[in-house]
This record gives sequence, structure tokens and C-alpha cells, in this order.
Amino acid sequence: MADAVKLVELVRAGRVESIHRGHAVVADFNGEVLAEWGNTDAVIYPRSACKMLQALPLVESGAADAAGLGGNHLALSCASHQGAHMHTDLVTSWLEGLGLAEGDLRCGPQIPNDHEARALLREGFGQPCQIHNNCSGKHTGFLTLNRHLGGGAEYIEIDHPVQKAVREAFEAMTGAPSPGWGVDGCSAPNFACKVGDLARGVAKMARPDALGGVRGKAAKRLINAMMAHPLLVAGETRACSELMIAAKGKAAIKTGAEGVFVAILPGRGLGVALKIEDGNSRASESAMAALLVRLGVLNPDDPAVQKRLCKPEINRRGILAGSIRPHDRLYQGGAAL
Repeated sequence: MADAVKLVELVRAGRVESIHRGHAVVADFNGEVLAEWGNTDAVIYPRSACKMLQALPLVESGAADAAGLGGNHLALSCASHQGAHMHTDLVTSWLEGLGLAEGDLRCGPQIPNDHEARALLREGFGQPCQIHNNCSGKHTGFLTLNRHLGGGAEYIEIDHPVQKAVREAFEAMTGAPSPGWGVDGCSAPNFACKVGDLARGVAKMARPDALGGVRGKAAKRLINAMMAHPLLVAGETRACSELMIAAKGKAAIKTGAEGVFVAILPGRGLGVALKIEDGNSRASESAMAALLVRLGVLNPDDPAVQKRLCKPEINRRGILAGSIRPHDRLYQGGAAL
């Protein structure tokens, strides 16, 4: 990936030990770039960072209202969750309300990341299922849309009406035809785009009144749902949830696999997108925390922000051995953007 720049570094005993390079863009709802690092034209897979774009057809089609979905369901449709009971219980009841079951999902089973849920499975000699999958909320949203559209059971196929609707929304929001797609970890198509276009796409969700119409109303509902239910979007200890709580209604924040992260700032009509070249999440979390501090939506002294912004490296004896921190060219001491 050409033209990536230093965004995050690991420092030990005052010496830089490791460097994470990448691309980052801050754009407004008109598509103008406010700030950039690296190459805004770098083509990436946005992975789960684009789930709120993928969820637009669920709401704007009328499927969400027809199924009686609340804000908690909409937040879960944008989630990469831990598989905690708060997540799996809601997915289970949502499926039951549709007259469907775990076998109708196409995301595959996953061992839950939530410690309690994993321990209960182990103690009960249980097996993880598709409801534990971190993308089961997104997939239940797909099933809800599919029932509304009357499509076949294989809703993850690229030519299925559900994925055609997702692609249309994704390309309209990013402002460009996708150059291609890949199979995501949950088996659904993931449409590639430029980093800059991803920032522009989420920036449009930050100003839904300018977006207008049915799509603008759908964008507003999804973003408000994420900010109202941050723990459903990820879970305890997760960066998405903890940083959204710290932002206090100023940002909807979403991570994706392989070092992708986005943020939506409704108060400023801005979108942020970044990609760490080596795919490391410790770096993407630090870089996003740095940008949101500079954009005035996070307090650098908040403990949830501190543990990502300048994450201490503690060795096995509990001794501070180093820290992961944003590079000076990205953070600039927290100077306002």
C-alpha cells in the first residue's frame, strides 16, 4: 500500500521500537477534506467499520418499522459485538420475532469474546453458534430486510436483492462505484473503497438533514441508536463502546478488522476514516483516539481515552516497560483541528 505514513509508534526506554504506518482522513459532509495523512486514494476493504452504511437499506426500506425494531435493534445491526448475553439474547428474540432461528443466519459460529459467555459455554460443554458471531446483529438485520424484499434464503450472495440494496447505499454514500468486493469474515460481501471516500460516506451520516429524504432519516436513526446503546455496538472493555461513552453524544465510533476505524461527528458534520497498513488494532485505536481528541470530542484525561491514546506496555511483573502512542505528525500535542 503506497504512501502510508507513520501514525503510531511503540516506545521503550525512550527509543522507538515499532512503527505502524497508515492513512487517515477527516472530511466534511460536502466531501471536502479537512485533514489527511498518507494517501486518501488508497483502496481498502472497510470491513466492519462500514456497518452503519450497510444498515441503511434496513431502515430506509421500511423493513425496520415493519418488524417493530427499536433503537437497540438498530444499534445491534451496526455492531461487532462480544457475544455477551446482552447481545445474544437480543439477537435470539429478534430472530424469534421474525419467525426465524439460528440456522437461518449465514455468518458462521464463533467463540464469544465475552469472558462470562465463554466460561458458561465451557462449563456447560456447550458449543458456540452463529448467534455468538460478532456480526449476528448485522445478519439479523439482513434477514429482516430480506423478509421485506421477499428474497431467497442465501442473502449473502452478491446478486441477492439484500446485497444489491447494500451496494447501492454504500456506493451512493461513498460517492463512487466500488472497484471490487471480497468475502468478509462473516461471509457477507465487503465492498472496497478509497479511504477518503469512506470518510466522505460517514461524514454524510453526520449531517442527515443535508443528506435529506428517507436516507437522511435512516442515517439519523442509526447514528442516534449507536450513541444511545454504545455497549450493544461492541461491549465491555471495547474501544468502540468506551470511546463512544467518553464522547458523551458527540460521536458514533466503529472499528473494523485489519486496522480500520471510522467516527461520525454529528455536531460538526464530519467523518473520520483511517486504515493501519499492517492491520494492527492497537494502532488503529490509538490513532482514532488521537484524532478525536484533536477534533474536540474526547477529553485526553478521560481514563478510557488515556488507555488508547498512550497505552502503557506493562510486563509480566507489572512494570511499565513502554507505551504505544500516536506519532507527532498525527497528534501534534493534541492541537485542535
